[in-house]
Amino acid sequence: MMTAALDHYRARMIRVLDHIDRRLDDDLDLETVSGVAAFSKFHFHRQFAATFGLSLHRYVQLARLRRASRRLEAGDGSVTDIAMEAGYETPDAFARAFRQRFNQSPSRFRKSPDWASWLQALGPMNAARSKLMPMTYDAAAVTIREVDPVRVALFEHRGDPSSIDATIQRFIAWRKTMGLSPRTSPTFNIWHSERRPADPADYRMDLCVGVGPDRQVEGDGVREGQIPGGRCAVLRVTGDTHNLEPAAQFLYREWLPGSGEEMRDFPIYCQRLFLDEPERGAAADLFLPLR
Repeated sequence: MMTAALDHYRARMIRVLDHIDRRLDDDLDLETVSGVAAFSKFHFHRQFAATFGLSLHRYVQLARLRRASRRLEAGDGSVTDIAMEAGYETPDAFARAFRQRFNQSPSRFRKSPDWASWLQALGPMNAARSKLMPMTYDAAAVTIREVDPVRVALFEHRGDPSSIDATIQRFIAWRKTMGLSPRTSPTFNIWHSERRPADPADYRMDLCVGVGPDRQVEGDGVREGQIPGGRCAVLRVTGDTHNLEPAAQFLYREWLPGSGEEMRDFPIYCQRLFLDEPERGAAADLFLPLR
């Protein structure tokens, strides 16, 4: 009985986060959001904070600023337009809130994002989501595709994953210098180890961007590589793609044993995608190479 009640409570809170994700342009005040969960507005703000570790107001602000930062980095609209879409009455108010959270002005972020501060600022929101929104997957969502090989510019990260921010910043800076927008040039992560190996020094991941055959690959820390073509099991993850390990574990532990397939000698990898509706969040296709 207790388990059923807890599951019902969790479902109502998940409904709240889903509503926020889809309605970032709407009024997300306490009365509206508590009504989505069918909780009393007099207690809901305490329930939300107790469940997720941050207030409803802060969660909504971070969600809107995350969307705004993505649009800034992609060059999608003016700072004024992005400020209005984020719910701020003036660009100055938006700039103050953005600087408070990310330690950069919107214009500075657009030119040279400080991804370490960005990831740290969004940490509470990502932690909140992971508490009640563990993704579940179904074998029917997995497709098998024949994919073409992709020539890539590759940045290697080797060692403690807590230091990966520096690698990410170098990768993004190089990609921007070369004019390789993530909306037009495919972006990949290749994992050579578990997300949290027993020894952090064993962590290995590559950050890659697809490049044409005539593009010269040169620069500090970058080298030419290739993602080979062939058959792959593909699982799409939408919404929060901060942690793709549950999806990878599903492919390895559940889908693969029941599929009759065998893995090819190439690591699991993902392609980062951009949805037509940014308010829906991010997306990623996870590829498990098959024989």
